[in-house]
Amino acid sequence: MNVEMITKEDLKEFESRLLKEIKKLVPMDGQGATKKWLKSSEVRKLLKISPGTLQNLRINGTLSFTRIGSIIFYKQDDINKLLEGGAK
Repeated sequence: MNVEMITKEDLKEFESRLLKEIKKLVPMDGQGATKKWLKSSEVRKLLKISPGTLQNLRINGTLSFTRIGSIIFYKQDDINKLLEGGAK
């Protein structure tokens, strides 16, 4: 049986390398990670609107969307523009 000892320094080095790799994978801004795409429920909560109102925003072209299967996604940038009053 082969036994290998792991020291606290080994664990700290592993933690440092792991965090460095995670930071490469997760884009960060000043307030933490942001999502590029949002689902309908997230958009409704953010804009404080009903499902019908969100549907009207899609139908009249105020808010662009992408449908993948039965799930509708919205770009975070488009939501920000809408919140700032500058839709499309």
